[in-house]
Parts: sequence; C-alpha cells; structure tokens
Amino acid sequence: MAKEAVLLLAHGTPENLEQVPEYLRNVVSGRPVPPALVEEIQHRYALIGKSPLTEITRSQARSVASELAAAGRAVPVYVGMRNWRPYIPDVLRQMRADGIEQAAVLCMAPQNSRTSVGLYRRAVEAEAAGLRIDFTEGWAQHPLLADAFAERLRPALSKLSAEVGEPVPVLFTAHSVPVRTVQPPPEGAADSGPRLWPGRGVDPYADEARHTAELVAARVPEIPRWWFAFQSQGASGGPWLGPSVEETLGQLAAEGLTALILQPIGFLCDHVEILYDVDLLFREHAGKLGIRLERPESLNDSPTLARAVAELAARGLQRLDAGNLDA
Repeated sequence: MAKEAVLLLAHGTPENLEQVPEYLRNVVSGRPVPPALVEEIQHRYALIGKSPLTEITRSQARSVASELAAAGRAVPVYVGMRNWRPYIPDVLRQMRADGIEQAAVLCMAPQNSRTSVGLYRRAVEAEAAGLRIDFTEGWAQHPLLADAFAERLRPALSKLSAEVGEPVPVLFTAHSVPVRTVQPPPEGAADSGPRLWPGRGVDPYADEARHTAELVAARVPEIPRWWFAFQSQGASGGPWLGPSVEETLGQLAAEGLTALILQPIGFLCDHVEILYDVDLLFREHAGKLGIRLERPESLNDSPTLARAVAELAARGLQRLDAGNLDA
C-alpha cells in the first residue's frame, strides 16, 4: 500500500512585526507594497500581539490525526502555508523526503473560490513532483462544519440575550474579495488591466459563504433574525464584495438595533481578521452607533471541526486508493 498523508493548507502569518513587509510581498505576489500599508498592518499586529493562525492550524492538524487514527487510518498530517513558513513547497519536499507517495489535501478555508483556493491548489500541483494528490476544493456545506459553528454560537447567543433581556440577532460574515476575482467581466467589456478571473460563470465563493450561514442559522432556531455581510475589504483598486460589515451595522443602527452577535463563518481559527477587525475595529464602530457587539469563540480546537476535516481527508485518501486499484 502506498505511504499516505494528509496536508492542511492555510494562509500563513508573520511571527513578528519585522516580518510583515516580506509577508505582505508574498500576499501580493512580489508587487511593491506601499509603506503606509506596511505600517498599518504592523500597527494592527502590534495591537493584538501576534496572530496565532499557524499555531492553531498545527493544533488542528494534531486533532485531525487523532481522529483519523481513532477511525483506523493512522497517517501523518502536515501543515503548509501559502504566504509564510512553513511554505507549501517546502512542506511538499519534506513529505517526499519522508517517503510519502500520496496525500489528501484540504484548504482550511471551506468556501471555495477559484482564485483564492485555486492559488493553493496551483501551489501544491507545482511542487507535487510525483506525489499523488487528492485536493478537496470546497466543503462549505459539510454538516459537521455547520454543527461546529452552531456549537460556538449557542452559548454566546444565550449569554448576550440574557444580559439584554431579549433575543439577540446575528450577523454572519466571510472575508470579502475583489469583485474582479470572482465575477467575469461583462461580455465585450474593454480590458482595463490584468484579470485574475480563471474560469467561466460566476465563482462559487459568495454563494457558498451565504450557504454556510444558512446552515448554521437553521441549527440555531432561537435566532430571531440574521444577516450576512462581507468583512475586511482591502485597499486595492476596484469594488470588493459587499455588503460590508460597516454598511450593515449602519443600517441596523438606523432600525434601532442595540445588541448583536457577529460570527465569522468563513474563518476556522483566530487571526488578525478576527482579533483586530472584529474584536477591535467592528466592536468600536458598533459602539459608536449604539450597538453592543459580541462574537462567539472561534472554532480553533473544536472537536467537531476536527471530525469534519478528518472525514473529508479520509474520503480523499479513499479516492486515491480507488485510483491506485483502477490503474
């Protein structure tokens, strides 16, 4: 039997403020980064101390390995990052050195986009060099993913509702992306510059993010009302997917809303877009509008999340085994 493994992919994060400029160059594929943007990102990281994304992803990998072993499939689970160490190509080279012959690969971003998740896939395929790979492109509708978010949401919802004396609504969020990366240009439109769009039709990302929110809301029927918004729009030119959190908070404040739970359902662990954008930026913005904003605990070490990822990894390994038998 082929020696097999699982590879979990994530965005990556710098370990200290001095690494931020190099990290940002990786994010934008080597293009120049304005000094003002570097300073702003360093400021955000300074306010939260550091992003725990890499540490938490490694911990999640250990939990997934335990779940797989308990199910009778004891395999190593590696972690590779696209924009920081351990870089995906380095991890794949280590896997080959360890004798791994085939791997189930999953991106720790459940909502598929042909551009963002597509970049992870291309990074893996460019360095696979003989490794047989099964790549799970998206798993936004996995029932255990929705269960995991619902498990985190219920206690936060119950606590805030009790404190304010009435049921509290929920705002679900996912990371925004530039519109040009997920929607094809209108037919016959003049080319205004380099495009990232890689395929035909509308990219599935926005629909998958909203669908995850729908699945979570269906599991928590005590939610009186809920909305969905995209968060953390960037500074690059052109429109980004909306509505934004800021726009949505303004509309809710105008309706007289005074308390709200915000749950990011596009992120599987704490990092700067949660610890800064939600906990500091959005909470302060909401407070100025007269809204008390709280969020549930991130999934982080959720056993239910680990079971979801282990189940997906096991399916990938089974597909690889079936392919070997058919060859």
